[in-house]
Formats: sequence, structure tokens, C-alpha cells
Amino acid sequence: MTDREQMLRRVADALKALPDDERTVTLGRHRRHAPDLDPAARAELVDMFAERVKNDGAQVVRISDSEIADAVTEALTTHDIGSVVAPEGLPLEWLTVWADTDGHRVVPDHPLVSTETPDAVVTGCAGAVVEPATIVLDGGPGQGRASLLAPGCHICVVRADQIEPALPDVLDKLDSRRPITWFRGPAAAPDEDELVSIAAAGQGPRHLVVVIVE
Repeated sequence: MTDREQMLRRVADALKALPDDERTVTLGRHRRHAPDLDPAARAELVDMFAERVKNDGAQVVRISDSEIADAVTEALTTHDIGSVVAPEGLPLEWLTVWADTDGHRVVPDHPLVSTETPDAVVTGCAGAVVEPATIVLDGGPGQGRASLLAPGCHICVVRADQIEPALPDVLDKLDSRRPITWFRGPAAAPDEDELVSIAAAGQGPRHLVVVIVE
């Protein structure tokens, strides 16, 4: 059975198990416990993800934890971003240097507070997958709403230990009470069979910058 078939079966089984009066999907009742990877295997997994997401049209930056703010600032500056959404829970220090420049605006992550369409969004993620090269958001801290994928530039911070070989490995870690969205690089070939999401699926923004923290 392929990874895609396993993922679809898990979603189908979860839907069948729902009570009639419930609208949420509960995944991973019996969670898989994948063995921890040794440093060499983890490094190889990160290399594969970086290569594949780059092939799908994303810009990839590989840094250490102390360099996140500098990497985010450089990406926003390179793409000439004037306004950016900072979802609730995003570390504010990631945007401090950029926001201190005249003309730069941080847009509230709430439709009732601001109707402005931002130039970019900066988020973390719930996980990432090597095959197919996919980033997953579940609306947790620092991720915001699925609608945030609309801006022309998305800068996404992915930690090395969040990268998994296949979709089922990430599904087991998601909060099923939240809307789940996953997306690929802007140049990825559309394949609706590969990208089935409980809430939404998409091919990602026009510019995707993946900041991998190792």
C-alpha cells in the first residue's frame, strides 16, 4: 500500500467513526510510534526534503536556531515586503528588525480587526513531509488561519525534527480539532489525489520561502 493510500484510508476510517452530531474528525486514536532517527538518518531526511521542496519552486534557507530572525528579515527584504501577517503565537523577535524599518506594517491576524490584504505571511508549521514535499499547518500557535495562504509570499519556518518521511507520520501529530491545511511549492505539478486535506488543499503561494532550522 502506498503512503497516499494509507493516508486516505486513515481519513476514511475516521469519518466512518464520527457520531452523527459531531463535525470534527478525530485522527490517530491508535497513534503510530515511529522510532527516533539517529543524527545521520535525520540529516539525510532533511537533505531530501530541502532538495524536493526546492525542485517544487520554493526558496530554501538552512540555518541554526539563533539565525531565524536574520533569515526572516532577509527574506522579507529580498521580496520587498511592506506588510506582513504575524499569526498569534509567532515569536515576535522574528519580525523585530524588519518591523522597526519605516513603512513596514504588521497586519493583525483577524478579519474583524483588519481588512487589509498583506504582502506576506510568516508562520511556523505543524510538520513537513519528504514524499511528496509538503508542509502541513493545523492552525496551532504561530500558524494562523488557512486563509493566510492567500498572500503572494509565505515564509515558513520548519524545524528539522518536524520533517517526516510520509504523510501518515505527520497526521499522527496533528490536532484534529483544528482546520488542517497542507501545501506544496508553487511549481509543484497539481495532483488532487496526492493532496487531500480535511479542511483545504492548495499548491501554495506564488513565493514560498522555507526556512529549515537545524
